[in-house]
Amino acid sequence: MGVQDAIAEISTFLGQRITRSKSDLDIHGRSESHFPQSPPDAVAYPETTDEVARLVRVCAAHGCPVIGWGTGTSLEGQAQAFDGGIVVDFTRMNRILDIRAEDMDVTLQPGVTREALNQELRATGLFFPVDPGANASLGGMASTRASGTTAVRYGTMRDNVLGLEIVTPAGEVIRTGSRARKSSSGYDLTALFVGAEGTLGLITELTLRLHGQPEAVSSAVCGFASVGDAVAAVIETIQMGLPMARIELMDSASVAAVNAYAGMELPETPHLLLEFHGSETGVAEQAETFGMIATEHDGTGFDWATRPEERNALWTMRHNAYHAILGARPGARARVTHRCGPISRRAEAIEATQADLAQTGIEGPILGHVGDGNFHAILLFDETDHKAAAAASALSERMVLRALDLGGTATGEHGIGRGKLGYMAREHGGGWAMMGALKQALDPGNIMNPGKLVPPHDPT
Repeated sequence: MGVQDAIAEISTFLGQRITRSKSDLDIHGRSESHFPQSPPDAVAYPETTDEVARLVRVCAAHGCPVIGWGTGTSLEGQAQAFDGGIVVDFTRMNRILDIRAEDMDVTLQPGVTREALNQELRATGLFFPVDPGANASLGGMASTRASGTTAVRYGTMRDNVLGLEIVTPAGEVIRTGSRARKSSSGYDLTALFVGAEGTLGLITELTLRLHGQPEAVSSAVCGFASVGDAVAAVIETIQMGLPMARIELMDSASVAAVNAYAGMELPETPHLLLEFHGSETGVAEQAETFGMIATEHDGTGFDWATRPEERNALWTMRHNAYHAILGARPGARARVTHRCGPISRRAEAIEATQADLAQTGIEGPILGHVGDGNFHAILLFDETDHKAAAAASALSERMVLRALDLGGTATGEHGIGRGKLGYMAREHGGGWAMMGALKQALDPGNIMNPGKLVPPHDPT
C-alpha cells in the first residue's frame, strides 16, 4: 500500500499533474529498444524543484520507487519502472534560466532538449555540441553520461556539465560544482551524478559548458572497399591528431537502408561520414589531409558539402539510420548494442562482429562513432521467434565480452540501466561493490530507480 498512499498524498499538491491514465502509463512504460512494456503506477509532472523535493520526501516516507523521465530515449531500460512506482516526467521543467554568453555557459532545467537549447543559442554565436542523435532532454543526457557524433572533438556530457542541482533521496536540495572551469575543492560530486542514471537523486537544474560556433564547417562522405579499410583510415587520422569534429562509420547494410529510407544514392559499400570545424583555411587543410589518408586506404567517391542545407541532409541521414534500419525490415524488433574500446583494436572488434553476424545469420547493420572507439550493431529479430531472440541476446553478449577482453567497456554511451547490469562485476571488480556502497549510503531506502546500474540491496 506504500505506493498507493504516496500517490494519494502527492495528488494533494500536484492535483491532476499526477496521473494514472492508461495512455500516460503506457507511454512511460515503453523503451526505445528490446525491453518489454513496464508501466509505472503513476506519472507525475512537476514544474518546480520544490515540487520535486516534496514528491521525493513523500515517496521516501512510503518506500515508493521514483524514476526520472526526460524524453524516454534511453536504450538500456533506464527510465522504465520495472518494479513499479512513480515516474517523474520533467517535460514541464523546460526553461532556459540564464545564458551567459561572455562566460560561455548556460543554466537550465532538465526538460530542455538539446535542439531547443541550440535554437535559443543561435544569436549568441555559441552552441552546445553533445549530439546523441535523438532530440533527448539534457537532464536525461547528463543522467546517462551521453555522447554522440561530436564526442571525438567536444567530449561527452562528462566534459560539458559544470554543475547540477540535485534532489537527494531524502528530498533535500543540493548543488554540485560551480561555474569555474576547474576546481580542486573536495569530491567531484558533479561527476558522481553525471552517469548515475537517477539512482542517487533527481537532476532539477544543470549548468553546461558552451562552445563557439566554428567559422567554417565542411562535411563529406567517402566510400571504402571494406570496413577494415575505413577503420584503418580512422585510426591513422586520430593518431595524426587531425581535429575531426565528427567521423562516423556506416557499413554496407546501413548504407543500403538509408538509401531506401531517404532516397539517397550512395554506393552500397562501407562509408565514413566526416565533418571539420575551424577557420576557412584550417578546414580546407584538414579536408586535404584526410583525403590523402583515405586515398592510402583505397577511399573513393569523396563528396564534400559546405552549404548548410547539404550538411544538414547528410547528418539527418545519419541520425535517421536507426529508423531506416528498422524500416528495412517491418515488424522486426531491434536489440541496439554497441562496444567501445582502444583505438588500435577497432578494426579487430568490428570484423569479429561481422563474422559473428555471418555465422548466426542475424541481420545486424553496423554504424557508429568510430572516432572515439564506439560502434553499434542494430540486431534485428522477430520477437515472437524465441530462438531468434535468444540468438540476438547471445550475440550481444559476445560483443560486450569481446569489448571487455580488448580493454574496453560494456557501454560507451548507452549506459547500464537494467540491460547491461550483468557485466558490471566483470568490468569493475571491487569497484562495482563500492558503487553499491555509495548507493546504499545515499539511498538506504532504495527508492531511486531501483534495480539499475548498481548491485541490488534491500531497503533499510
